[in-house]
Amino acid sequence: MKVIIDRFEEDKAIVELENGEMQHLSAKLLPAMAAEGDVLTIEIDEEETERRKNRLNELLNGLEGE
Repeated sequence: MKVIIDRFEEDKAIVELENGEMQHLSAKLLPAMAAEGDVLTIEIDEEETERRKNRLNELLNGLEGE
């Protein structure tokens, strides 16, 4: 998904979604150098998600063995 930073209002970024809808996001979620007019890509990091799930399962299995 791509979003365009329309403007900043206090600690919020107003972004335009691909469907034209405007949404408020916490500016803390954006890269530090993000500016009005920048196009950002939001995507799922499938590899990292899988690593985290595996690590959580390992931890849970370790607790069950105690």
